[in-house]
Amino acid sequence: MDQIELFQQQVQQNIERLANDTSLHKLSLEWILKAGTVGAYAYNFQWLGRPIIQCPQDMVAMQELIWQIKPDLIIETGIAHGGSLIMNASLLALLDICDAIEADTTLNPAKSERKVLGIDIDIRAHNRTAIEAHPMSSRIQMIEGSSIAPEVVEQVHTIAKDYKCILVCLDSNHTHDHVLAELKMYAPLVSQGSYCIVFDTLIEDMPDSTFPDRPWGSANNPKTAVREYLKNNQEFEIDKNVQNKLLITVAPDGYLRRK
Repeated sequence: MDQIELFQQQVQQNIERLANDTSLHKLSLEWILKAGTVGAYAYNFQWLGRPIIQCPQDMVAMQELIWQIKPDLIIETGIAHGGSLIMNASLLALLDICDAIEADTTLNPAKSERKVLGIDIDIRAHNRTAIEAHPMSSRIQMIEGSSIAPEVVEQVHTIAKDYKCILVCLDSNHTHDHVLAELKMYAPLVSQGSYCIVFDTLIEDMPDSTFPDRPWGSANNPKTAVREYLKNNQEFEIDKNVQNKLLITVAPDGYLRRK
């Protein structure tokens, strides 16, 4: 075994120890609930100047998965301030740079086939303006409309036909019915070996009082939708390895890998 393989083996052993420490999992949940309550933790970070509204740990996980999968299309439901679109577009740009270096060719961003497709029922004017003015905007396409509206789904599927390797992120309306509908409509687009990432499954583990003005809560959230979807869709599996090494994540049981 060479040194690289040995290090990878040690990392996997680390993750397994983390996975088996139930007290650490409890502390991690307590920490993220407290940080979210006291200081709206996930709202406090940016990627290349745009608010991303994600935990940094999940941002790192996305970077690892994008490098591993090397998608040419990332589909995101939920845009908000656009930070996630910008992050994913920048990571796709890095893939293009690496491809050009390996092929010893000149990089031409205008000819890149990689794209991030974002869908949101309400793209606020100030957010759209900021996203479209960003240097990564040429790699981003946005659709305004409900992610489960038939005309929007049809448009997304039409766009997806031109791509070979697709990764999907679901982060819009967090009710059970909405997320389950999104899974049924968009998970089939995920390429073999790629992921459908369902954010905010953490809601299932949070007190109902956390969301007094929202329609979602315990027993009505993304995690319950994931459980329902997986009952009849065995081609996906929960990649526990991701959440076990992150410990702090808004997507426990939400990293779904297509076998």
